Amino acid sequence: MLEAGKKRGGWSWWYLLLLIQFVAVLWPPFFNRTEPHWVGMPFFYWYQLLWVIIGAVLTAIVYFVTEQ
Repeated sequence: MLEAGKKRGGWSWWYLLLLIQFVAVLWPPFFNRTEPHWVGMPFFYWYQLLWVIIGAVLTAIVYFVTEQ
């Protein structure tokens, strides 16, 4: 019997992109400072806000690439 319609489950190397955002946001030595300022916001705040956008893009990439 042909198994062309069978979904492939499991793990993919694309999921490592999610690990990048996880480490970048949860490891304080990356963002534990106030300089440089951007639009009056200390680095800590705009770094976290930037990762919200980057995280959404990375999550979308992983979703669309691994979608069956």
